[in-house]
Amino acid sequence: MDSRELVAWNMRRLRVERKLSQEKLAELAAVDRTYVSRLERMMENPSIGILDKVATALSVSIAELFVPPAQDEARPKPLKAGRRPSSAS
Repeated sequence: MDSRELVAWNMRRLRVERKLSQEKLAELAAVDRTYVSRLERMMENPSIGILDKVATALSVSIAELFVPPAQDEARPKPLKAGRRPSSAS
C-alpha cells in the first residue's frame, strides 16, 4: 500500500469511526468537501498542510494517517447516505 492509499484508507476509517460526513470533515478542516472526497478516492496528492488540517479535524496526529491497516482489516464502509440528524433535536 503506497502513502496516498494509506492516507485515503485512514481518512475514511477515522471519519467513519467518528460518524463524520465528508461535508462535516471538510468544514472542520477548512477544505472543500469535494477535496475530501478526492483524497479518499486517491485522486489528489495532499500537502503536509492539508494533512495537518485533516488530522487536527479528526483529533489525531498526522502520523495516524500513515498507519498501515492490520492484515485482516476490512476496508472502511461508507456512512449511510442521507442527512444526519441534528444534535439539537
